[in-house]
Amino acid sequence: MYIDNTLYTGRPAEARIPKEERCYALLDSLGVEYFRVDHEHADTIAACEQVEELLGCRICKNLFLTNRQQTAFYLLIMPGEKPFKTKLLSKQIGSARLSFASPEHMEKYLDITPGSVSVLGLMNDKEKAVRLLVDRDLLREPSFGCHPCINTSSLRFSTEDLFGKVLPALNHAPEFVDLPWEIEE
Repeated sequence: MYIDNTLYTGRPAEARIPKEERCYALLDSLGVEYFRVDHEHADTIAACEQVEELLGCRICKNLFLTNRQQTAFYLLIMPGEKPFKTKLLSKQIGSARLSFASPEHMEKYLDITPGSVSVLGLMNDKEKAVRLLVDRDLLREPSFGCHPCINTSSLRFSTEDLFGKVLPALNHAPEFVDLPWEIEE
C-alpha cells in the first residue's frame, strides 16, 4: 500500500471531497488538534498497520450494525485488534440478533461507504437514528485514530477531545460496552 510517509498537522491544502472537508471543518471549529496521514485505500484494520505506525496510534475498528428488522442502527467503535462476536454485543445492549448494516443504510445515515466507516460520520446522522456504542477499552488510549469519512486519509487526535469536544458536538452520547479480548467458541 502506498503511504505518503508524511505526518501532516491539520487539513490538507488542496480541496478534498465534501464529506472529508466537513470532517476537517468540524474538528477545526471545535479547536481539536489533529494529525493526518494520506494513503491508498485502507479499508481493513490489517491494511492500516503502516498508517498506525506513522500516526503513532491505533486506528479503531468501526462497525455499522443493525438489528434483524433493520429498524435500529448502531455504530460500534472498539480496539482494532479486539475480536468481535455479534451475540456478545447483542446481549449487552438488549438487541436481538445483530448483523452488519447494508451499504445503502451506511450511505443514508452516515454518508459513508464500506471501508470508510468512522465516528465522524455521525455528523451526517441528522435524524439521530444511529446509537453510538463504545468499547470501554478505548478510554485507556491517549489518542484516537479514524478516517475522515474516506479511507484514503487517517487522523489522530486525543481521546480526551473525542469525548470532551467531538461527541458532544455531534449530539451522540456514547453507550459504553465491555467486549472481551478472548472469545470462547
